Amino acid sequence: MSNTGRVELIHARRGEILTLVRHHGELPVVELSKLLGVSEVTVRSDLAALAQTGQVRRTRGGVRLPTPGHGESPLEQTQHTHTAAKRRIGREAAGLIQHGETVILDVGSTTTEVARALPLTLRNVTVVTNGLNIALELERLPNVRVIVTGGTLRPLQHSLVSPYALDVLRQVNADRLFLGCNGISAQGVTNANHEEAEIKRAMVAQSREVVVVADHSKLGHVSRAHVADASQVAILITSRGGAPLPITLSDALPDIRIV
Repeated sequence: MSNTGRVELIHARRGEILTLVRHHGELPVVELSKLLGVSEVTVRSDLAALAQTGQVRRTRGGVRLPTPGHGESPLEQTQHTHTAAKRRIGREAAGLIQHGETVILDVGSTTTEVARALPLTLRNVTVVTNGLNIALELERLPNVRVIVTGGTLRPLQHSLVSPYALDVLRQVNADRLFLGCNGISAQGVTNANHEEAEIKRAMVAQSREVVVVADHSKLGHVSRAHVADASQVAILITSRGGAPLPITLSDALPDIRIV
């Protein structure tokens, strides 16, 4: 296996560890070893790396989620979690964009994959974003006009928030919004940061169609700040995970696409 393949395998395995810990709350190393089909030594190595970045907390003989209140992670960290799933979601979402459309692209690691998946063949498309890294990703597309909202920089996500970001968004009438989140449930879309949630709510208000892009680890979770009701979401694009799709979520959303 190539070095790239090994790195992707490690990232995928650590993503599965996070999913299992989120689902169970706390797990012993021996149980994770059985569930993942790898040695306890490998599991401990993965847990050490995840604990170093604050994604989990080690316990005697096991692991649990960190103390609530510290749930937001840097973009550089989240982009290495469920990487393959986010790429699939990004490709599916990018396929929805048509020539001549105006779209809003929210911040986040999954929406970044949407930007990366946009084809060079797109014509006369305008993308409005509050993500500095996303704007840079879109520079490669010669026929896509990129509008950056402006505002105050949040280095954690390379995102722009108020003041000023809201003023720009209120001038936009978008065909569709690709919305990231920290949780989506029957209660709706939620986010870990209140400043970003305010911007996301404005994006929802200015868009004809809301497409939520969220990997399976976000399903059924409720984070700190409300962004949108489930009734405001037209499409959810997500990935296959260990646990089945929550029934309440299936009932609440009209169009769920699992890739």
